[in-house]
Amino acid sequence: VAECADKQRQALGQDIPIIAMGHLFTAGGQTIDGDGVRELYVGSLAHVNASIFPPCFDYVALGHLHVPQKIGGLEHMRYSGSPLAMGFGEATQQKSVCLVDFNSFTNADAAKPAVELLAVPVFQQLRKVSGNWADISSQLLTLVDSTEPVWLEVIYNGDDIVSDLRERLEALTKGSELLILRIQNTRLIDRVLNSSHTDESLEDLDVDDVFARCLAAHEIPDSQQAELLHSYQQTLSSLHNDDLQAE
Repeated sequence: VAECADKQRQALGQDIPIIAMGHLFTAGGQTIDGDGVRELYVGSLAHVNASIFPPCFDYVALGHLHVPQKIGGLEHMRYSGSPLAMGFGEATQQKSVCLVDFNSFTNADAAKPAVELLAVPVFQQLRKVSGNWADISSQLLTLVDSTEPVWLEVIYNGDDIVSDLRERLEALTKGSELLILRIQNTRLIDRVLNSSHTDESLEDLDVDDVFARCLAAHEIPDSQQAELLHSYQQTLSSLHNDDLQAE
């Protein structure tokens, strides 16, 4: 493709820039926890090297990674990044779009375009709140008077087991502009995992195992467990189908 484009440019005898676009993961690309970026494969390769892009490409615009970044440190090869935060891991990240100026472009002297990053305004605030209960409640109290909607992820990692964490959070944020979208109770997860198998980690279990452990940890009667497990599996199936349709 690059060779054909270069020949066409030469045949026209004009300084027409060649722009390549792709959706892939280049080696050395920067990601962050919780950004939802999935592994992509080109043939059998998970990550491709920046050297695969021919020198006749005057600008390479790639998608897939959410963090704005150059490819191999080159100004004319970039991920613009996602224009909106795609997860709470990106809550404090400045989003931007690339303005690529070819006005002074001349292919004869191999000049590359000028690139300017334009900041994208924050249309929806995301915040991550973590700590023990005292830390979390203190942080939420400073946010509760916000006049703009704030979406929250709450991560409890205190020493005490707080089984009613969701109820406490709902009571603390009731009537405010705060919307808690994700709650992670790491202490409760540890309790579930360690209740019978001290040498296991969360990665050793599948989703059904974790749910069964949660039912046991909360002492749910056996007569209710079958119905709850069935509803849980239906929910997982629905999420899986939605995910496939999104792809």
